[in-house]
Amino acid sequence: MGTYGDQARQALLDSAEELFATFGVDAVSNRRIAEHAGNANHSAVSYHFGSRDALVRATMMRYSEDARRRRRELVELLGPEPGLRDLLSCLIVPLTDQLASLPSPSWRARFLRQLRTVPSMVATVAANTTADPDIVHLIGRARATVSDLPASVITGRSWLLGHMVIDACAEYEERLERESVEPNWTGFAYFLVDACAGMLEAPVTSEGDFLGSRAESTWA
Repeated sequence: MGTYGDQARQALLDSAEELFATFGVDAVSNRRIAEHAGNANHSAVSYHFGSRDALVRATMMRYSEDARRRRRELVELLGPEPGLRDLLSCLIVPLTDQLASLPSPSWRARFLRQLRTVPSMVATVAANTTADPDIVHLIGRARATVSDLPASVITGRSWLLGHMVIDACAEYEERLERESVEPNWTGFAYFLVDACAGMLEAPVTSEGDFLGSRAESTWA
């Protein structure tokens, strides 16, 4: 059990994640976050986080160390010549394991989906992704397995896959809440791995650089 300050901070993070996921990051006031957290101090966000941007970043980063540890475990289990699905599993399973560990209903995937609608956070999300050497290494190795494809196609598909994974997790999370079905995040993870591998390896019928500079080779 943490201190009262730790508990209040955790409650604000839980409240922010749920409200941001449900209504959008820009549609929720600091006061509403505090009230939803059961905090009578309407300045609680400023007191505990310093600023609204800091709260959003703290909500984004709250499980990052757990994800890094899980990814490192998976990377260490890779054989000397891992296939594309093995590499994709190392990228996707840490997220789905994180979602599986949360109480139901959870809001995490829907919050991550909403983050992409906040222009000021897009660069932060991308920077956080590229700051993790394991992610950078895995993406590079995954891209190398399809190096026979045009570079613009690989880059565009990588960008698309990052969005697809988050959107699919958010939709599944939403369905779990709506239909009260038993979650199977492990099965869902490998469904995503198969789908992502299929998309990356698919034949090319047009080599146009349709996404241009927007298609960064990250999972942001």
